[in-house]
Amino acid sequence: MIRIFIADNQAVVREGIKHIIDDVVDMLVVGEAQINQDLLAQIDTDATDVVILDISMPGGNGLEMLQELKQAQPWLPVLVFSGQPEHHHAIRTFKAGAKGYLTKDCPPEELVGAIRKVAQGGCYASPLVAEHLILSMAEEAQEPLHARLSNREYQVLRMLASGQTVSAIGEELALSVKTISTYRSRLLEKLHMRTTAELIHYAIQHRLVEVAPTAHARATRR
Repeated sequence: MIRIFIADNQAVVREGIKHIIDDVVDMLVVGEAQINQDLLAQIDTDATDVVILDISMPGGNGLEMLQELKQAQPWLPVLVFSGQPEHHHAIRTFKAGAKGYLTKDCPPEELVGAIRKVAQGGCYASPLVAEHLILSMAEEAQEPLHARLSNREYQVLRMLASGQTVSAIGEELALSVKTISTYRSRLLEKLHMRTTAELIHYAIQHRLVEVAPTAHARATRR
């Protein structure tokens, strides 16, 4: 029996889902919530196999709620059931931890199939969503790694590449040395590198900063 928890602000949507599931012999609705605050408080994760979540629910950011739920119960599959256009939200929901994405205009049999798929440990996306995911992956593969950095991470990278020390960067940006060191660690992780020297070489190679040879040599030793 697949035990399902429904989190949707619209009563008519919750009742519609329950009506569909009532006709499926191996599925059972075990709970429901109307607003975001109810979800983590009301859901019994030990008695739930799949969460159907509307990320546009009031009371908070739906993606943040999804991430919070996945942090609390990473094993619990979440099927996003949204009234928003697929291409606007699907990719972000998968990155936030969703195992499936459907729009509310899908046919009942597709909803049932998606629930069964994610309950069995798989992922579900309609052909249109799958196409957008593939296109997004292709675009990310073509863009340089530094294009994915936040504005602050990019700024710290350029400052490191110009030969500034962590302490000097922290003083200039009015941030602690620990915070700058955290940015440096994120840069190493996102750019798949191990040392500051590699970061400097990458920045110069991609012309993110102009550094004189003597400054470059001095920076690589730090």
